[in-house]
Amino acid sequence: MQRIGVVAVIAVCIVLLSGCVTTANDNMNSTLWLQSSSEYMASSLQTYNVARGNTDLALHDKNWTAAPEQTGDFSSLPVAVVMDVDETVLDNSKYQAKLVKTGTAWSSDTWDAWLALDSAPAVPGAVDFIHFLKKKQIRVFYITNRTCRPRKQTDAKCPQEKDMIDNLARVGIAGVKPENILLKNEQPDWTSEKKTRLELIAAHHRILMLFGDNLGDFLPGVKKNITPARRHALVLQYKNNWGRKWYVLSNPIYGSWLNVLGEPKSSYLVGY
Repeated sequence: MQRIGVVAVIAVCIVLLSGCVTTANDNMNSTLWLQSSSEYMASSLQTYNVARGNTDLALHDKNWTAAPEQTGDFSSLPVAVVMDVDETVLDNSKYQAKLVKTGTAWSSDTWDAWLALDSAPAVPGAVDFIHFLKKKQIRVFYITNRTCRPRKQTDAKCPQEKDMIDNLARVGIAGVKPENILLKNEQPDWTSEKKTRLELIAAHHRILMLFGDNLGDFLPGVKKNITPARRHALVLQYKNNWGRKWYVLSNPIYGSWLNVLGEPKSSYLVGY
């Protein structure tokens, strides 16, 4: 009986250990989808193709603006497009994949180390679309929530800005100027809410289109202290903007959509 008991315990341990190795991280399927599915590639290309088709309409309609922050007479202002960076222009799924494979969680330090590598590939369709805008003489601003923070290896105030410029150049978007990049904490009032940065751009440019992977790239006050139902209502309130003035890229891994859910998150699943 003792021998059988020991064997049983060992067997259970083996099963449990095997389960620990093979059990999917919460983000495994999401990361696999971003990295391997043709559907993700098609979705991103579709987004940028639709935007390309609407560009001339936006360009020639002097009353056209994509920014709720745009006020007053903006008809004679130079034109611009505003883009988020991560999961909109640059694909950081390699960082997410490492977290999945090592069984670790996101941290500001590992994220900053990833940014310093300047090695994120481009989101499908983004580079060609940005080249298209350049030919149209449409200025591109990048509003990102990459955080300006010191780094031991350099005295630069915001090394993350150079990281981004170098990474963009690596994927084929060369010549991006620092003034076209607005990072979180680069100025005291530049928080994770992008409203103040959008207002700054809108004061000097007519904004034709907004691109992002998070509802907060388009609207303020949607990243915390809000219900999913209220977010849904806001999407419907601005339903005519989607695919015309606003373009959202798919990101099933992280974002405010997940942060606003209470615990347990499984309670939000709707079955039958």
